[in-house]
Amino acid sequence: MEKEQLIKLAHTKMPFGKFEGRFLIDLPEPYIVWYKNKGFPKGELGQQLQLVYELKLNGLEDLIRNIKKQFPTL
Repeated sequence: MEKEQLIKLAHTKMPFGKFEGRFLIDLPEPYIVWYKNKGFPKGELGQQLQLVYELKLNGLEDLIRNIKKQFPTL
């Protein structure tokens, strides 16, 4: 995992849907699990959501939140 990917993930917001505008790491866990079962979108957003799923599964959300604090802007 590259540092730049994690920094970008920390600042990426959901571009559509019920949670539009919310940071990906702050999406509710049931919503991320729903995507896991349904299938993640293609492309970079899908990869980021899949990473969010893995981070939440392993209790590592604070890692991304701390990165967001350390690097407040892109």
